[in-house]
Amino acid sequence: MTTLNPLLAAVAAPPIAEAQRWVEGRSFPADRPLIDLAQAVPGYPPPDSLIAHLADRLRDPAVHRYTEIFGLPALRAALAARFARFYGGAIGPAPITSANVAITAGCNQAFCLAMMALAQPGDRVILPLPYYFNHKMWLDALGIEAAHLGFRPDAGGVPDVEEAARLVTDRTRAIVLVTPNNPTGAITPAETIRAFYDLAKRRGIALVLDETYIDFLPTDARPHDLFEDSDWPSTLVHLYSFSKVFAITGHRVGALTAGPAILAQIEKAMDCVAICAPRIGQEAALFGLQQLGGWVEANTAAMRRRATVFRTAMSGLEGWRLVSLGAFFAYLEHPFPNRGAVEVARDLALRHNLLTLPGTMFGPGQDRFLRVAFANVGDDAAPVVAARLTDALSSSRDAA
Repeated sequence: MTTLNPLLAAVAAPPIAEAQRWVEGRSFPADRPLIDLAQAVPGYPPPDSLIAHLADRLRDPAVHRYTEIFGLPALRAALAARFARFYGGAIGPAPITSANVAITAGCNQAFCLAMMALAQPGDRVILPLPYYFNHKMWLDALGIEAAHLGFRPDAGGVPDVEEAARLVTDRTRAIVLVTPNNPTGAITPAETIRAFYDLAKRRGIALVLDETYIDFLPTDARPHDLFEDSDWPSTLVHLYSFSKVFAITGHRVGALTAGPAILAQIEKAMDCVAICAPRIGQEAALFGLQQLGGWVEANTAAMRRRATVFRTAMSGLEGWRLVSLGAFFAYLEHPFPNRGAVEVARDLALRHNLLTLPGTMFGPGQDRFLRVAFANVGDDAAPVVAARLTDALSSSRDAA
């Protein structure tokens, strides 16, 4: 019998697929359709102008060939310029340039490449709870220990820097920080991001800052000032995704911004696993950066309204507690102390046609929580979701 890699064999199965199997093959009545709040995808398509642009670009033979390993030079330059504007204009004596940017096959690949460059089997990476499950899966596959930073629901899910400092050892290679967070939606304040950065710099490790959902912040204020540090390339590894902002999740295009030392290692891995990110996705991202500013602003405003509507709907529920909310996600504490999160989520799917993810998919100690990807649905779905959660609590009481 073929011997399998024991590290990969021990990795958890993809959680989204598991949840989707709960409703696979079912049909749902028109008056009570399935509300899918499991996987984070924009609830709207890309604009017609982007679709027309891609259709036109497909006529160019170059679009069907490889790009440079790190992507289209024009896209890298456009993203560097966008970051420079977003994070504060001309940034210090070491500004972001296209040489700092690598285009990747989605932000997941950006994370995978970063970990391959930073750590080896037996090393440690600090991963706050609850974590994005693909991050933990990849660390496990590489044989890298995930040192968990405790979840603080009473602090809105924002992790504690002092606790992180106690977790750093001589085997620690990086701290991972996701903001706005997946799964909780929590937005880490600028001063806390700076404190994590200072800790990483002081201890000679990397801060891997995943800002996949940075385009959906509740305000226009910049989220941090890290790029103002002239020495940021020695500490910061920044991850980004075009997938959500331009509604092109299937095209798989993300970015990694870092210093030359880590990029030299990432280039090797990128050449082996993909050669380059998909060309058509890069074309979409470049058009988006150059032409879709107004469209993005309108969607950002719409998502802010949706977050407000959802917060209002959830805050009035009996029993259910809204722990945190931001960007695409809300994190709810369920009202069933004697039931695990998987049981609660399955019951919501099977009896109430509401697909959510149990907190246990995002790490230990999460059995009282559910992740809700409210960005998937329109504003009018929020009161329906609230009604179904209320029905679930009533049904449980009736059964008891």
